[in-house]
Amino acid sequence: MRGVIGRDVRTERPARRLGDRLKRTVLLSLAALLPVGASVAGPAAPASAQFDPNAMDFWVDSEMGPIKSRVFRAADGNTGRVVYALDGMRARDDLSGWEIDTDVARELTKWNINVVMPVGGRSSFYADWNAPSDFFGLGSSGSASGATGSAADSGSGLASGSAAGVGRTTTYKWETFLTRELRWALRDRLGFNPNGNGVFGLSMGGSAALALAAYHPDQFRYAGSYSGYLNVSAPGMREALRVAMLDAGGFNIDAMAPPWSPQWLRMDPFVFAPMLRNHNTRLWVSAGSGIPAATDGLDFNTVNAMGLEALALANTRAFQVRMASLGASNATYDFPAVGVHNWRYWATEVYRMIPDMSANIG
Repeated sequence: MRGVIGRDVRTERPARRLGDRLKRTVLLSLAALLPVGASVAGPAAPASAQFDPNAMDFWVDSEMGPIKSRVFRAADGNTGRVVYALDGMRARDDLSGWEIDTDVARELTKWNINVVMPVGGRSSFYADWNAPSDFFGLGSSGSASGATGSAADSGSGLASGSAAGVGRTTTYKWETFLTRELRWALRDRLGFNPNGNGVFGLSMGGSAALALAAYHPDQFRYAGSYSGYLNVSAPGMREALRVAMLDAGGFNIDAMAPPWSPQWLRMDPFVFAPMLRNHNTRLWVSAGSGIPAATDGLDFNTVNAMGLEALALANTRAFQVRMASLGASNATYDFPAVGVHNWRYWATEVYRMIPDMSANIG
């Protein structure tokens, strides 16, 4: 059931009691999730991409090298209304999962919103990392081409962590790219408004969307998180993410940020929640129940998606409690009774969010 702004109508339990239950839920979710094994990063994208000819490739030089984004122009041709769509942990280097697996860009452009889909950034959390990802100095060996995340690359397992490429021979600098290099290139080359934008994402992209809005409030006044990991400093979460990043391309979480360092805490929405309240950033925050629909079937992928969504739900509920404890009233929470960790549910959530986002950007 959907909550109203700043309040969830399904429950009026005291924050402390709910917080205690959330801690137990996180631990139980981790216990159920980790033995599942090789797919803790979520379902892989289908092998054949759904390329949309209405989008344009937009290349921008960065500290990481040339980075491609896909840009979908608003139906009315305006340049003032802009939203960034962030991918999940298995982000590929050819197209965004939002383009591969959904039609949300088509709907957003009908609402006269320009859509920017950064391509790549697998397991990056769209953060500025400390160092290239490697394991015992193996990060720069392997693939001669330096390509990772292509349609032919499964991107699973530690073995792929020895390949060269962005994030390995170079250091991920995604926050810098999104808030400086891409931002100003869009303004200078396409005339896009660099202020008052929206940003949304799924899974790792959900927590990243909130971080971008918290630390760059002039650029992002609206942020949406779907099945995001919004309490990454909770007990067991770092190790769960370690396993997920190993599976989603063989990335080493220790290259991103040391455990519980200021840099790690800076990435945690639970920690920086006061900034979102103080900026009065308009938020749309959601997670499914972990219960599948009949159309999902019941196989390994569905069971895995159930565990992932249970973990995301526990994280998202913890963030909701945190915001409530701060007296924040700038968030809409949506907790559908049915939903697991897959693109069908994330696309549905975008459609639910669009009217509210449209009224609060540009």
